[in-house]
Amino acid sequence: MKKILSIFSVLTLTFLISACGTQVDDSKVGMVTDSGTISDKSFNQGSWEGIKRYEEENAGTDNAITTKYLQPQGEAKTDYLSSIQNLVDAGYGVIVTPGFKFETAIYEAQDLHEDVKFILIDGEPHNQDYSDFKTNDNVINILFAEHQAGFLAGVSAALETETGKVGFIGGMEIPPVQKFGYGYVAGVAYANDKYNLDVKVVDYIYQGTFDDVAAGQNLASGMYAKGIDIIFHAAGGVGVGVFNEAKDRATNGENVYVIGVDINQYDEGMLADGSKSVTLTSALKRIDVASHDYVAKVQEGTFEGGQTVRMDITNDGVGLPAENPNLADDTETKVAAAKQDMIDGDYTVPATGEELETFLTEYGYTSPDGVSY
Repeated sequence: MKKILSIFSVLTLTFLISACGTQVDDSKVGMVTDSGTISDKSFNQGSWEGIKRYEEENAGTDNAITTKYLQPQGEAKTDYLSSIQNLVDAGYGVIVTPGFKFETAIYEAQDLHEDVKFILIDGEPHNQDYSDFKTNDNVINILFAEHQAGFLAGVSAALETETGKVGFIGGMEIPPVQKFGYGYVAGVAYANDKYNLDVKVVDYIYQGTFDDVAAGQNLASGMYAKGIDIIFHAAGGVGVGVFNEAKDRATNGENVYVIGVDINQYDEGMLADGSKSVTLTSALKRIDVASHDYVAKVQEGTFEGGQTVRMDITNDGVGLPAENPNLADDTETKVAAAKQDMIDGDYTVPATGEELETFLTEYGYTSPDGVSY
């Protein structure tokens, strides 16, 4: 009888240990990419750079962390959940997921791994048909005021164009990309009014993906052929094609530019001979600041999940790079003034199509074709 009880006790203990799962450690910080690499010059790279910066700053201290990233096999929810599970099995207690593609995966993962803290950048967890949005206490969602960065990009483009014609290429027509575009058009209208300019957003196009490089180059070629000399892209990998076209033309003597997105893409625009960059400026979402600061909150014991936070112009969440070699000093001065007026509340940058329509009416500007309301 005692032997039977002993065996039963061992089996019970084994079951309990299994049920508890792997013990995770908050000092182990992992990241799952959205199937891209950490050198994508966009979301994955920005998020990883913020994590690594925190790791370097705190090496050898009580807040030291170890880091690891995984690149999933594909972009399906099951691929993301599998990579998350692998990090959890390895004891990672903090997992950063960059981008809206993780929304449905985190919706499930937050329940599966209640001891893990998730930092979801640029998204909010929801089920497959968007009928339920849920953010548990172990999740923080970070959104950005893309329209504010787009606005400053539009002011810059209006002040720098030599032809009076500028363009916009978006990737998928989703809210963050739309907001970049709305802000861009509003920025051009604002600069026209304030500085007596006559700049037109001639082309405004959504390519429909974030990874079709060839399509991006084709669209850019068509725009530059029309006399557009500055294109703002908010299109991920599609933007690589925009840069390729601009660099090809610049190599042949044309004076054309690209406005980058998400991170500082000045180096992306550098010609092969290093003589110049075709990047006019970049509309930043400080993804690196988001990942860095919220990893820090976990380590410092101030992480408060169950909510969505917004990073905007007032907390250095969006904007333009500190250094813009291709912007004239006068342009930088005027952009800085526009930024300060925005912070002071002198005007509100439109974040929706309806708000943009109202804004453009006020500034006497005709909305370009392709802007959806």
